[in-house]
Amino acid sequence: MLASMVTVAYEGVDARRVDVQVQQLSSDQSSFTIVGLADKAVAESRERVRGAFAGIGLAMPSKRIIANLAPADLPKEGSHFDLPIALALLASMGVIPADALAGWAAVGELGLDGRIAPVGGTLPAAVAADAMGLGLICPEANGPEAAWAGEVAVLAPRSLIGLVNHFKGTQVLRRPEPGAMRSGARVPDLREVKGQESAKRALEIAAAGGHNLLFIGPPGSGKSMMAARLPGLLPPLTPKELLETSMVWSVAGLIERGGLTRDRPFRSPHHSASMAALTGGGLRAKPGEASLAHNGVLFLDELPEYSAQALDSLRQPLETGEIVVARANAHVRYPARFQLIAAMNPCRCGFGGGGKGACGKAPRCQRDYQNRISGPMFDRIDLTVETPPVTAADMALPPPAEGTAEAAARVFAARAMQEDRLRAAGIDPDVARDQAVNARASGETLDRFATPDEAGRALLMRAGEAGGLTARGWTRTLRLARTIADLDGCDGVLRRHIAEALVHRRSTVGAQGDFERQSAAAHPAPAF
Repeated sequence: MLASMVTVAYEGVDARRVDVQVQQLSSDQSSFTIVGLADKAVAESRERVRGAFAGIGLAMPSKRIIANLAPADLPKEGSHFDLPIALALLASMGVIPADALAGWAAVGELGLDGRIAPVGGTLPAAVAADAMGLGLICPEANGPEAAWAGEVAVLAPRSLIGLVNHFKGTQVLRRPEPGAMRSGARVPDLREVKGQESAKRALEIAAAGGHNLLFIGPPGSGKSMMAARLPGLLPPLTPKELLETSMVWSVAGLIERGGLTRDRPFRSPHHSASMAALTGGGLRAKPGEASLAHNGVLFLDELPEYSAQALDSLRQPLETGEIVVARANAHVRYPARFQLIAAMNPCRCGFGGGGKGACGKAPRCQRDYQNRISGPMFDRIDLTVETPPVTAADMALPPPAEGTAEAAARVFAARAMQEDRLRAAGIDPDVARDQAVNARASGETLDRFATPDEAGRALLMRAGEAGGLTARGWTRTLRLARTIADLDGCDGVLRRHIAEALVHRRSTVGAQGDFERQSAAAHPAPAF
């Protein structure tokens, strides 16, 4: 008898339909074969299914059993194929009515005692099942996560015998409730940072426009301290962003008991992280830190200490908002629209060429250390801010009058201006979602809303003629100036906004550095 069951295979965060077909053939020798481009974890499902059947008191048929996972050319990875294979086999044995499985898809790993263990990717599986007009059968521990997928029917049994009893009508499984909306860890207050007013201003600009930011300063100057306070300035995830981010975390197996959070992700990998750890991949492709920071922040401390290969692997996602892991037989895509915040010392000894403890090898030591980061990577960073040492006089001062709450209010107002501007201009909703912050503005949006006045354009032209702005640098300067104007509450981009944006652009040649120093002297950055 032929029986079938629907399940999914994961390609990035997308779940593709897989039909599990089980057939029993007459044979002198019993066997159990799984075909359909299955990896080792799927091939081992045979023994887990045997053990689970024994655990609930069922004997395997003394026949030749073939389980086909179709389409056969789609790679199948993971232990979540255990449950659909077992259900299709139970239907072919007549233990479960075959028509009872017609409206369901299933994912789950089986234990040898018949219990159903949790698996990653339940939320994308539930979304895919809903799109196919099916319900989802998943482990009990994953039920609250699957329930977030909308009105999709969900069964979340604890064990295989409980699911058999449900389909035979002797037990009723209720739809699980969505998991609790969790609140994130407490974010420290910006008021605790003394001094560094220019760096605080840059942090506020970065939060308002979603811009990439680099702090350069000696040890103890507050670089990591300020980066840790950025999440408190950012608005919560929108419903669409929440679903996108949660699907990535689900595939990575990081959602516990279905608990989601509207706090934006903040990922801070160690500088020993490999390229695969940052961008994803490995033997079984999993999302990397860049994808886990989707719609949030990726903080890279000690930036030059990362390998050049790992850092340069982030150049493409910083532009496209996605990562493509190339395999011999497939290309796996993960979303990776993150905000990059980085910190570094000016040289290897930490203190650079000036002040107490100055490096005796300056400026060569600084140049060699900073050259570990490629020019194209620097070009993708919108704001570069120096954080000088905090003096004893700074530490003796009382806490600043303004902290996270006041800065977050300005960030919220600036982001509201960006949303209202796109809505009032009748920009296509899909384009508006992709360009919700100034750091992603392009094309018509950039031309209409970030064109500076005549004085600002002249200043930008002088900077470009000085040789320090690439085409990408020109665009990013306009985006940055638009954010500064939003924080000022200005509809147009003025000369002072262009000047402040140019001050924050990293100098790439001596002429540009001289130009920026002159601009900084003529147009100092506003105090925080």
